[in-house]
Amino acid sequence: MIAADDFIEPALERGFGFYTGVPCSFLTPFINRASAHPRLDYVAAASEGEAVAIAAGAWLAGRQTVVMCQNSGLGNTVNPLTSLNFPFRIPTLLIVTWRGQPSIKDEPQHELMGQITGALLDTIRIEHRVFPTEAKDVQDAIEFTIQSMDRRQLPAALIMAKDSVRDDGLSTAPPPLRPSGAYRDRREHGRLPGRYDLLEALLAAIPDAAAVIATTGKCGRELFTLADRPQHLYQVGSMGCASGMGLGVAMNATRPVVVLDGDGAALMKLGSLATIGAYAPRNLIHVVLDNGVHDSTGGQATVSSSVDFARIALSCGYAGADSVDTAAGFRDALAEALGGDGPRLLHARIAPGSIAKLGRPTIAPPEVARRFKDFLASRAPGASNRPG
Repeated sequence: MIAADDFIEPALERGFGFYTGVPCSFLTPFINRASAHPRLDYVAAASEGEAVAIAAGAWLAGRQTVVMCQNSGLGNTVNPLTSLNFPFRIPTLLIVTWRGQPSIKDEPQHELMGQITGALLDTIRIEHRVFPTEAKDVQDAIEFTIQSMDRRQLPAALIMAKDSVRDDGLSTAPPPLRPSGAYRDRREHGRLPGRYDLLEALLAAIPDAAAVIATTGKCGRELFTLADRPQHLYQVGSMGCASGMGLGVAMNATRPVVVLDGDGAALMKLGSLATIGAYAPRNLIHVVLDNGVHDSTGGQATVSSSVDFARIALSCGYAGADSVDTAAGFRDALAEALGGDGPRLLHARIAPGSIAKLGRPTIAPPEVARRFKDFLASRAPGASNRPG
């Protein structure tokens, strides 16, 4: 058994300073220390898949990241690990607990995952070894993950067995309760604009310093068709993860960050709005382009017609939110968001459909990720990016 600092301190010396995850009883002492450490940033995610997306955004913004979760939650990470980290070649250090470890009595829901944890990581091509239980083995474990990530540009994992880390107690407080932000209803209830129209309005209004993360599907494809720029990140998978990635970027970048989400994607990881509201990066603008359908898969209806994303965002702690259904209303709301503190959410009702003969990004995802990373690292004017 080791103390949490036996791992955290040497990992910090190697650059691992951004942690995110979802608790497990095996992880308790480790998460407690990570969340209280004065030189670490820790984000308590709403889901394990969201944690992977947050870490991906933080890596793009120049941080070395750690994602922590229970092995049952490893199932929730499979989609972003295989359709975000793998195609974009984004590394992170995974610490996964070993509930249901064979020969150790545990709850029945952990039996199968305990048997297949290593095999699942093998299947999704993540190199792994057991988390160290003696201080003398920590450096070797950290070196293993660094070498694996550097060589493959993919995540590497350490599997934490029961009682690997000593419990030294919890000394952190929850994020502060935030007052409800301002709501503005700009809807005119007329003919709905198209997604392409609002993307044109967005590109005409945002500053050159702004980073833009577009959700998977036709949103990113239309953005690429309109203008391919180094500050654009076109997600090609990991549905629902644009908002988490945007949070990871915004917490670590001194520039405006715009997330272009869809109604289906936002609904898939609605908990991300709570995480964004809790950590409240002032430079984040979250746009939900709501056409009421899954446009990329044939137009099947979502349930967004009964969902008020703007008021949900406000209840989660966003600084402000707008409902719009015209291009003019969108331009006004965007101008206000760019001129004030975030996070802000713009819920834009739009018409289904897309432009004819819509193409796809011709730049490979690893290149998209690395030029986006370089853009974030370039000099930019910046208001404070810290939660406030």
